Amino acid sequence: MKWNELLRATLAAALVGVLGTAAQAGPTLDQVRQRGTLACGVHTGNAGMSLPDSRGVYQGLEVDLCRGLAVAIFNDITKVRFIPLTASMRFTALGSGEIDVLIRGSTQTMLRDTTLGLRHAVTYFYDGHGFMVRNSLGVQRVRDLSGATICLIQGTTNEQVTADYFRSVNVPFTPVVFERTDQAAAALQAGRCDAFGTDASQLAATRSTMQNPRDWTVLPERFSKEPYAAYIRRGDDEWFDLVRWYTYALLEAEELGVTAATAEEMRRSSTNANVRRLLGATPELGQSLKLDPAWAYNAIRAIGNYGELYERTMGERTPVGLPRAQNNLWTNGGLMYALPMR
Repeated sequence: MKWNELLRATLAAALVGVLGTAAQAGPTLDQVRQRGTLACGVHTGNAGMSLPDSRGVYQGLEVDLCRGLAVAIFNDITKVRFIPLTASMRFTALGSGEIDVLIRGSTQTMLRDTTLGLRHAVTYFYDGHGFMVRNSLGVQRVRDLSGATICLIQGTTNEQVTADYFRSVNVPFTPVVFERTDQAAAALQAGRCDAFGTDASQLAATRSTMQNPRDWTVLPERFSKEPYAAYIRRGDDEWFDLVRWYTYALLEAEELGVTAATAEEMRRSSTNANVRRLLGATPELGQSLKLDPAWAYNAIRAIGNYGELYERTMGERTPVGLPRAQNNLWTNGGLMYALPMR
């Protein structure tokens, strides 16, 4: 075979392989539709993010993200099933197909992205590792916890962050590891630990559920970058796109001033091309994701834009009481930034 013929044959074979892979992409969305529900992995109990209320109904930022995704697919907020998962079981459950998407306080890291067969779709919350202590200890900074016993959660990045920090300052400590946050909180209140080390949002959430929240202080220092991502299985580009752009749609809505209350009127009367695309007055965004043109409009009406969602579940007027800080829009000094939806 001549060289140019060999080259053409090689390129043709490669193209067939690429097209074959593309044709097989997208099984998750088909499975979700056939099943009629979205299976969403969430936290076993973390106030503000994912916690059953007195009726057993899950409430929080992450579970509402799950609900909004179900609305984008089905236009029905009830078409979601929450699967509570511990930190040590969350990635196994996703990889095995027990859940369709993991929206459960899971930090994006390089090794998780490259070695687990999973893929983080987009950041929906920025956090950082910190420590909470009882006020009576008089601790003002983490370095003062020399010889302390520290509660940690098994299977999290927080174990490594804590060990790395204390090693770097040559300060001894004793870890006490638990499977669940509520177990660590109980041990902390019982005096088994001097401090609790985990992400600041979880510390604030834990403090809000303590018998006397004012007896506890979340120290101001932060020791890591903990960007929370929605995780999916690798190899499904269609599902990756859907989860990713759904999250951006909630941010885009806030940037454009579209709220749960104003979405209907803005869809009907706005002349802003970005608003019209987002809300499905023109159909191209929904078509690109194989969804109804009103996919984002329906989700925003159901759960609100990102700012509404944050303030309702984690904001300063809630028991968790976290300022938006880095989770504010980029135009307000934060890190939240919707990629162009056009």
